[in-house]
Amino acid sequence: MPRDFQQNLDKYAEVILKVGVNLQAGQRLLIGWPAAGLYGTPIELAPLVRIIARKAYEMGARLVEVLWSDDQIRLIRFQHAARDTFAEIPRWRAQAAIEAAQAGDALLRLSAEDPDLLSGQDPELIALVNATNAEHLTPFYQMLTRNAMNWSIATAPVSGWTEKLFPDLPADEAQARFWDALFQICRITADDPIAAWQEHVRQLVARSETLNRKQYAALHLTAPGTDLTIGLPKRHIWSGARMRTQAGIAFTANIPTEEVFTMPHAGQTEGIVTMSKPLAYGGALIEGIRMTFSGGRLTRLTADKGEQYLRKVLEIDEGARRLGEVALVPHSSPISQMGRLFYNTLIDENAASHIAVGRGFRFAVQNGAAMSDEEFAAIGGNSSKIHIDCMVGSGEMDVDGLTAEGMAEPLMRAGEWAFEV
Repeated sequence: MPRDFQQNLDKYAEVILKVGVNLQAGQRLLIGWPAAGLYGTPIELAPLVRIIARKAYEMGARLVEVLWSDDQIRLIRFQHAARDTFAEIPRWRAQAAIEAAQAGDALLRLSAEDPDLLSGQDPELIALVNATNAEHLTPFYQMLTRNAMNWSIATAPVSGWTEKLFPDLPADEAQARFWDALFQICRITADDPIAAWQEHVRQLVARSETLNRKQYAALHLTAPGTDLTIGLPKRHIWSGARMRTQAGIAFTANIPTEEVFTMPHAGQTEGIVTMSKPLAYGGALIEGIRMTFSGGRLTRLTADKGEQYLRKVLEIDEGARRLGEVALVPHSSPISQMGRLFYNTLIDENAASHIAVGRGFRFAVQNGAAMSDEEFAAIGGNSSKIHIDCMVGSGEMDVDGLTAEGMAEPLMRAGEWAFEV
């Protein structure tokens, strides 16, 4: 292993723990909570996980535990298991995440999978597995949306995904290229990555604070195939890079991150939107997505590929057809400028402005964490077992903030910020 690569890997682990999770001395760390069809941390990433674990103990962690998963075991199930068994999941994995959140432990997920893993498998069975998993994880995500604990999501190359990105390169060279790209977009190649992240976080926080002072009544997004108005609840909160737990621990939920985001009003989205990038979700790839909203609800959905699967996913509950997030990302973000689709939502959502169908974040509205479900719904909050980010931004998108008086103020023009901070 080249020395400079090992040094960058060590720096990456430090950024994940110090900037992302912000692990505190005396905390326990759980790596690999389940999500969608993923049961845990890809076993292929063991070398990186071991570095993270060692550094976590050096930072004073009481205990580091890992929930492992294997994509090939997952695929074998779809190929050979009895068709009437797919409503079964290993519930103990969900319970491990729930108990860790309840205890105030730190949590890290390494989101990495082959985007074509389940290509050709029954979309209804894929949707069933994802829905069953989401059902049992509902208590966990209720705590996550209230920032009950410090958590973060990062990624790393795995087989299948690497070949998807660099199909014309030998395996070793493809993996090296992938790591190079990841180190670049995660600011690991800076002389001092931690300092680089601190400045990046400062800029995103400043932009979100400007939007919080504005308190727009709605956003208006326009681009080819998109004319969408998204209402915002009163006292909504924009966040960018830095969030805080209920106990006051600052953390960065995504490594990388380029977004500022908030919670839409669940009943106030109107118009049409065309996704600017494909969506990789739960082992399936959906392309050419077009949505129409009326009264806040998704009323029409089409897709060039994977439409049946996505429709099945959105049947999980009523909230799955309403918005839970809107995020603004400049077209000039380092990820966007690579001009590459990564087939991974964590990375791709930071290349483009995006919306999310499903669960809203309680921390995205004042006093949201203390609200009952009924109070949250009354102010326009959306509840769902899922949260799926869909990329809509591009270099052709304009975004306006609409005041309560109906005045439009430019926020983005041609995909770039239209105001200074």
